[in-house]
Amino acid sequence: MVKFKIIDYEDWSIFRQGTKDVISPTEFDLVCDLHARYYKHTFYKPCTCSPKTINKWIKDLNIIWDNGFEKN
Repeated sequence: MVKFKIIDYEDWSIFRQGTKDVISPTEFDLVCDLHARYYKHTFYKPCTCSPKTINKWIKDLNIIWDNGFEKN
């Protein structure tokens, strides 16, 4: 089971508190960075012309968030 590092867990917790339907450029970068690191792929920013990929990535990261964080 994959878990966030504490700092990433905290960053994602803040992200989840957002209530807007649109994410900011900073939030977009966070999603891209965390997904690349935790799903082990090259960092890239999907096209913003279609939110399908980024929405899937957000769902993927929410699964990890639900697992909690590493307690070292």
